[in-house]
Amino acid sequence: MTEAEIAQDIAHDPDAAPFADADGMALRVQMIRKGLGLSQKQFAAQFHIPPATLKDWEQGRRQPDAAAWAYLKVIDGEPAAVRRALKAA
Repeated sequence: MTEAEIAQDIAHDPDAAPFADADGMALRVQMIRKGLGLSQKQFAAQFHIPPATLKDWEQGRRQPDAAAWAYLKVIDGEPAAVRRALKAA
């Protein structure tokens, strides 16, 4: 959809509005983890993220900074490569 089409849909249906930044980020972090079929504990352990930090991200209490978000995107796109890199380290 184009930006104009999105705006038109939102104008016709306010429930179609995108999430607020914090809500959207929390959902994106959850989707990455759930897409790999991992619990919070498993995801945190496999990718060396403090469990409390992951929980805060997923509950919208905090947002990942730019470096953490880049890391999450790499995990999402190439989880096996990240696992190999962490195992080799």
